[in-house]
Amino acid sequence: MWEAIWTGLLVALLGWTAKVLWTNRRRLHLLRVSLRPFGQVRVSIASLVRIQDDDRFVLLHSPFRPDSYGPPGGVVKYHPTARPELDRLRFQEELRVDQRMRHDLRGFLPASSLPGFVRWLDRQQNRESALEAVRRELAEELGEIGHPELAVGVDGLHFTHVRQVVDGPLAVPGRAYRQLRLLDVFDLDLDAPGAIRLRDALLALAADPSVPGAVLVGADDILHGRHERFYVAPHTAFLMGDRRYHADLPPLR
Repeated sequence: MWEAIWTGLLVALLGWTAKVLWTNRRRLHLLRVSLRPFGQVRVSIASLVRIQDDDRFVLLHSPFRPDSYGPPGGVVKYHPTARPELDRLRFQEELRVDQRMRHDLRGFLPASSLPGFVRWLDRQQNRESALEAVRRELAEELGEIGHPELAVGVDGLHFTHVRQVVDGPLAVPGRAYRQLRLLDVFDLDLDAPGAIRLRDALLALAADPSVPGAVLVGADDILHGRHERFYVAPHTAFLMGDRRYHADLPPLR
């Protein structure tokens, strides 16, 4: 009798384990974090665009990290219709002073909710796509560096997906949570005159030392984390591959 009971329990456990592994098969490495019963995870979902000239990359000035430059792009936004699902996952948006950052997919979750959150992301419902975020962020940032005229027609440009980077989950010094970033990197397709004009205009701005909004950096700058007297944002490394070299720079707000 007891043998039958233990056999039944073992079969049930194996079945449950197989179901969990299959359900989370695309992100198995995240299961380890989700098993931390009292843990918390900071998540950030973002898109970047790579604009380059040979082995040099265009970076734009960050208004939230003075003297720091990073690739065009930013955090993906969720739609208000996603709020019930995000509430079920106990996602708490990271609040910022700047109202333009409302509805950003950047915030905190219980570690146990992480696999469900990633499955929700993979469904691509009730949120921006990575490509939509690239177009919106690029247009916004061109305005922030003082050249809104370059944003005309950005919504009609084409981009090619280069890679998705899973950055973390990593321990954060001095914090009780771990941090996970999912970033999609895109190339600007030079298949239309508008794309070529934008690329050439940004290269010209970045090459002009009198223009503070853009710079051109090479691989050595990215590895060093500096370009002349400016910081190179650590996530710039994802333009070259899936490995970062430096810790994050804290934002002002």
